[in-house]
Amino acid sequence: MTNVMAANALTRQEVGAPPSYEGECIAWLPFVTGPAAPVTIRYELSGDPDAPLLILAGGISADRHVIASEASAACGWWECQATVLSLYRRLAIDWVGADGALDRPIHPEDQARAILLTLDHLGIDRAAVFIGASYGAMTGMQLAAMAPERIGKLLAISAAHRAHPFVSAQRALQRQAVELGERLGGPGAGVALARKIAMLGYRTPEEFADRFKGPPTLADDARVRCGAEAYLDAQGERHAARVSAVAYRRLSESIDLHRIDPARIVIPAVFAAALDDRLIPHEDIADLAARVPDGRFVPLPTRFGHDSFLKEQTLITALLHDFLNSLECDA
Repeated sequence: MTNVMAANALTRQEVGAPPSYEGECIAWLPFVTGPAAPVTIRYELSGDPDAPLLILAGGISADRHVIASEASAACGWWECQATVLSLYRRLAIDWVGADGALDRPIHPEDQARAILLTLDHLGIDRAAVFIGASYGAMTGMQLAAMAPERIGKLLAISAAHRAHPFVSAQRALQRQAVELGERLGGPGAGVALARKIAMLGYRTPEEFADRFKGPPTLADDARVRCGAEAYLDAQGERHAARVSAVAYRRLSESIDLHRIDPARIVIPAVFAAALDDRLIPHEDIADLAARVPDGRFVPLPTRFGHDSFLKEQTLITALLHDFLNSLECDA
């Protein structure tokens, strides 16, 4: 019996639960980097109970609420793909550690175990597919390697089998910004600065050249400000309002801990890469796809870089349609 199956879920789905709802699973999670500990896994299960089940996972900023549903009418983090995703049963979790209550190293494999525990908690043997983007795609790879019998297919968008050293160095500087804020008594300011630095990797020089065409100007406070500063300030403040310093540091570290042997991914898998992604070079994703036994590489001509899975609505809709239509062909 694997560690995942040996971990005891302490709560179970309530009898008579509605088709779409949010819930919690309190379980002992065996961590890769240390002893097991109790965690609260928050999830949302929504959509037609008779439709194929999709496990959905986004970047480290994403949560369990993917699109508006009966469980919550608010827009989710992938609301632009609601037309496609609403046709299916959907399961997503809040990342372990996202609430800032867990100050310890967290591996993407730990997130995969949390998803397995949630499936067990819900009495679900198998999902039709796992669709992940960025950190979610890393978690999907770990889950596919760990328990291939639990998911039918994998769609991994904007993620490779390991962190690139240059980008890991960028994330290290972001974490140092967070730690500086903590030492100076302003953890929120540290998170905001780290997020602003990160945004330069999520997007592209071409987009910034189009959006912020004007030259830097001398402001009323006698400081020179560039055209993108107000945008970056807003992004940093918004992120700091919802993400703690601990959560930022630990989930950032988790990205850098990701590493997997492509040969371990034995289920059919599609690996999509934004060709202008500054964080995950498309060459790395192509190499990953070539080394997965049943892997396929899909290049995406984009202009928003790593954030293309959120911004390139038409392109990603077509990718999802093609991938999900394969389920009908297999039926």
